Amino acid sequence: MNIVKRLMPLLCVLLVLFAVSVTSSCSRNNESSVKDVVKNKLDQLKNLNSETTQKYIPYKELFPDATENTNLSDEINEVFSLFFQKFDYEILDVSVDAANNSATASVKLTTIDAQALARDFAAELLRTRITEAAQAQTGSIKDSSKSLEAHYLILNQLLKNNEYDSAETNCSIPLVNTGSDKKEKWEIQCTNSLENELVGGLIADLADPDILSPENTLTVYLDTLEKLDLKEMSSYLGVVNIMNTDDPAKNSIAAALVEQVRKNFKYIIKSSSENGYNATVTTEITTFDSDSILSDYQSRLDDYLASADAVIDGSQKRYEKSLEFLLDSINNNTATTVNDVDFVLINDGVSWKLQDEGNTLGDAIFGTLTDSPLENSQDTDSKDTDSQNNQNAPNSDPSTDSSNNSNSDSDSNGPLKDSHNLV
Repeated sequence: MNIVKRLMPLLCVLLVLFAVSVTSSCSRNNESSVKDVVKNKLDQLKNLNSETTQKYIPYKELFPDATENTNLSDEINEVFSLFFQKFDYEILDVSVDAANNSATASVKLTTIDAQALARDFAAELLRTRITEAAQAQTGSIKDSSKSLEAHYLILNQLLKNNEYDSAETNCSIPLVNTGSDKKEKWEIQCTNSLENELVGGLIADLADPDILSPENTLTVYLDTLEKLDLKEMSSYLGVVNIMNTDDPAKNSIAAALVEQVRKNFKYIIKSSSENGYNATVTTEITTFDSDSILSDYQSRLDDYLASADAVIDGSQKRYEKSLEFLLDSINNNTATTVNDVDFVLINDGVSWKLQDEGNTLGDAIFGTLTDSPLENSQDTDSKDTDSQNNQNAPNSDPSTDSSNNSNSDSDSNGPLKDSHNLV
């Protein structure tokens, strides 16, 4: 009996140690099983397994606001392959909650710099939208700023053409045991948070309305403007209003104005301030001196109107002459002007956008030439016709007709100094 009493404490200790050993062994087995599941799935991402990629990062989730759906194309597959080519991971810790049949794996992920990619994408999408708006008058309209497939084409080009740094992020992967205590079956629970973490935060970055600052947004507007062709720039800035295929002179004036922009336009962003959803970006704009152009034009026109030729030519010829003078003044201009312009941008919850973009940029670039000295040619033709009718009226005094005709001609050219119908 004494021996038994002495052995009892020792047996209890051994039982406790055995139980702890069994529990610890089960826990290690659970952790090992969880780790194997996580390792298997992440290895598939690392090895660019498209089926696994689409299971954990549905391709429509990157751009939920895109208006058009599309089937899984080669371009979309290639985007994920390019994105995950730098993918790597390290399992830091695994915790198992056997009572709740759940587990969590803490993992350090290595991906490309998702924020830099999202910033480049937002800039490229804005360039596309501006270009398409500029093409609206030319008939070659696309929907790249809305189409889901086009979004992926932009990502594809960015990933192909740019070299992005690697970035490390921590990720928590939840798992659930869908089997039994005796036969475990651990599965990863796919959540919105996990989708975002597996792509280094790209989903959240793409949806960030401040991914481009007001200054960066305005930079995209101004840089894109410089790269537009003649028709696109004319359309976007409103100069298209004088692009009349039936009037070659007006077409020439529009082309000359755009060429002045190309030769002289420069900008420097000086400061920026934000107030809620509004921002003001003060920018130093260098452009052609529209006042100099108009001064030269008016001087030449005044000299011409004071000559006998102006009386002889008639109102229609005088109108054509005024167009020639304006075109020459534009083509010969070398003067520039520098002004500070306050651009107002508004954040609509999706991104920053330039308020009244075409008109705002047109005013900043064309200056006083947004108000033209030219009147509508049809009005001039009408006045010329009225003058001719007066000359042919019965019982008229020739000397009176001559006087009236002269006054009519003078009046028809008077509005050339005051009309504002060019753009």
